[in-house]
Order: sequence, then C-alpha cells, then structure tokens
Amino acid sequence: ADGLCALHQLRLVEPRDATPVTGTKRDIALVRRVPVQPGDRITVCDISLETNAPAVIAALDAGATFEWFDHHRVGNVPPRPALVLHHDPSPTVCTSAIVDRHLGGVHRAWAVVGAFGDNLDETAASLARTLDLDATSVAALKRLGECLNYNAYGDSVDELLVHPVELLRRMAGFARPADFAAAEPVFAQIDRAMQDDIVCAHALAPIDADAAVACFELPDAAWSRRVSGAFANRLARANPRRAHAVLTPSGGAFTVSIRAPIAHPRGADRVAVLFENGGGREAAAGINGLPAADVPRLLKELRRAFRPEG
Repeated sequence: ADGLCALHQLRLVEPRDATPVTGTKRDIALVRRVPVQPGDRITVCDISLETNAPAVIAALDAGATFEWFDHHRVGNVPPRPALVLHHDPSPTVCTSAIVDRHLGGVHRAWAVVGAFGDNLDETAASLARTLDLDATSVAALKRLGECLNYNAYGDSVDELLVHPVELLRRMAGFARPADFAAAEPVFAQIDRAMQDDIVCAHALAPIDADAAVACFELPDAAWSRRVSGAFANRLARANPRRAHAVLTPSGGAFTVSIRAPIAHPRGADRVAVLFENGGGREAAAGINGLPAADVPRLLKELRRAFRPEG
C-alpha cells in the first residue's frame, strides 16, 4: 500500500513512460532486477537502500540516476550526486507521507491511504484532518489502504489476488482514491477476501502470550500468507501496549511479521536483524525463512526487547 500510493502520487504530478519493477511485500531486493543502461532514471519507493546497496552502487557506476523515497534502513551507501535520497526513519512516518511532503500535499488523500495501509492510523488521521473529510470518507480511505496492503502478502505473486503491477495500472489517472474504489471492481474483490481471511485468523489462539508479547502461528495455506500482515496490524491496534509476532509457514520455515507496541513504536527492526534475512523499520519488521528451531530464540529476543521497564 505504502509503496504503491507513494509512486502513484509522484506519477500524478509527473507522468512518465516507465517500466515498473515490483513483487510481493517481502520481495525488496528489486534494483538487481533492473537491466540498467547509462542515463536510466530510477525512482524507488518504500524499499530499503541497505538491502539494495550492492545493486545500487553497480547501477550508479553504470550511469543510472536514482530518486529514492523511503523510511527503512539506509545502511552505509556512500553519498553520490546521482543518488537523491528522501529518507525519514521516524516511526510515525511512511513513504507516502515523505512523498506527500515532497509534493506539498497536492495528492494528500493518497498519502492518507498509504499511511493507513502501513498501520500508521494516527499519521493518516492527522493528514486527513487537513482535507476536511467526514468520518465516513476517512473510514473508506482506511479500508482501501488496508486492502492494498493485504494484497501484497504471499510467497509469490501467484498467491496475490491482483499482481501489483496490474494494481498500479488500474490506479493510474485516479486523483481521488474514492473514485478508484468506486470504479474498480478489483477493490471489492480484495475487500471480500480480506474480510474472510481475517475471520479465519482471529479464530486462532496465540502459541505464546503475556502482557508484553503475543505470538501467533498461522496454518500453512495461501490465505494465511495473504492475511499475515493485515492480521499483525489488527493485533497491534487492538493491544497497543503489546508487541506481536505472526509466524506463517513458508518453504519449510517461517515468514515472521513483527509489530512493536503502537504505544512505544520502536525496536521491531532491532529484533529482526538479529536473525538471518531479517529487516524492516522501528515500528514494523519481518524475518524471511526463520527455521522452526529458532522460534524459542525469537520469543526470547522479543521479550528482551519489549519487556516492561522497571
């Protein structure tokens, strides 16, 4: 949701004949998939520069230029004039909000959608107040953001209801998110599937829980992989002082979604990077390919990070 809404804002202001490169939520090492030619202009939204650093350096050396909008980890990429970075790692900021700031708020309603999709409800509500929207309109933007976010999760794009490139194509030209939601039947399709999957997820009991941390394990099914992020976000909102982890089977291991407590949205990334293929941001992070044998260690690190002070 955040990456799509960020890029959509940019393209409403500056339409460009470009080739989109994207994938599932966890498919973030995207720059290496770009067949770079000298003079290429590459716009990047909502993926970690740290994860893409080797490919970025190679692309810069090949003569490409970058404009990068993100709130994830940057790493140690040396500054280059050809790499223009718009970065803000604050836990209350998402990439759609960074683009909104860059554009002076000209398509802010889409930034509201992106923020809601990134589970930043207070940020989204703050942006929405500047648009003088009624409660029903804000709720509709929230539902759209949640649906776009839900559609991003899966082991491959084959498990997604709509390919992200197709979703971006359908969004093109819609200056108002409400018009997109009303005109596109794909929105209702995604919404129905999300509601069905959420009901299944909420029927599960945690495998481990106390006042500080709760951990849930979803079954090995496509619906579980689709709903894991939306489920983690809803758990976080329902228990804002507790951290959450949602484990989803994938290829003989687990994909993990980590949410820091909304009341204190820091530390999720620091837990994730303790494990191979872990990363993210302070409020929300994840781990790919976590072996089952490492689950007890994950629970230990979650409690170490989020235990109450005092």
